[in-house]
Amino acid sequence: MNTKAFIMASITVIIWGSTFAAIRIGLQGGYSSGHLILSRYLIASVLFAIYALWPGVKFRLPKKEDLLRVLVLGWVGISIYHIGVTFGEQTVSAGTAGMLVSSAPIFTALISVFILKERMGLFGWIGLALGFVGIAIITLGTAGPSFQISKGAFLVLMSAVATSVLFAYQKPLLRRYTSMELTVYFTWAGTLPFFIFFPGLLEDIQHATMEANISALYIGIFPTAIGYVTWAIALGAGKAGAVTSMLYIEPVFAVLVAGILLQEWPTMLSINGGVIAIAGVIVVNLLGSKNQSTAKKDHKVEIT
Repeated sequence: MNTKAFIMASITVIIWGSTFAAIRIGLQGGYSSGHLILSRYLIASVLFAIYALWPGVKFRLPKKEDLLRVLVLGWVGISIYHIGVTFGEQTVSAGTAGMLVSSAPIFTALISVFILKERMGLFGWIGLALGFVGIAIITLGTAGPSFQISKGAFLVLMSAVATSVLFAYQKPLLRRYTSMELTVYFTWAGTLPFFIFFPGLLEDIQHATMEANISALYIGIFPTAIGYVTWAIALGAGKAGAVTSMLYIEPVFAVLVAGILLQEWPTMLSINGGVIAIAGVIVVNLLGSKNQSTAKKDHKVEIT
């Protein structure tokens, strides 16, 4: 990987890894989960509209035959994903949420094998087993003294499944549109359902702490918009496989940022589970697929 691709990919991973802590800051500062999601995506949608209309930018609207797929994937990969993560972080630490979401490629592999009928090698099945063991350990790490697993953990896992559906079914669209165009389409489509949270939004903004409002602006501008620009530059400057491999360290930044900003560290049990789950993801992506190039290209659009 050349220097430009490495720097851009590193910036992206750090930005995306910080998202989970920023969500917690917004929630702790007075935003409801629904209002935080809506404010974030209103900001991102406006920024992407400016991008699409910017002079000199070659931006195409989706073709009529692709519109339904774009809408459904936007609703699943954006709407369901962010509802799960943001509502889930009411009871799950930011670092733990980051580790659970990083398991998405495990579910993508399952969809590819059982629904899309793609072949999986021996190492792929070993990676899947490792991934699910890691997920189980992370989830157990969220349980309290009564060993009751929090609803938030299941919501975040729902998000991982939602984004895996996006990974698996965006493949035909990636052949016809750029990753940046798809990001804009999915953002606009996914924002529409969030308007159910509009009542009371202005009151939340007025009564939230300064830190919470800064957090809402941050996650609307940086992870949701700027992160995709730096990611597109990284993909354009380097090989897709090498660039996307940087995503493996995103949960590490999620844990570190949450620990530094919130003094919020996952339990050792969850951290151990995270290591195992990430190992499973690496095995599945690097060794498990019969079609390595296809498996790597499927992860061009990452939703955080």
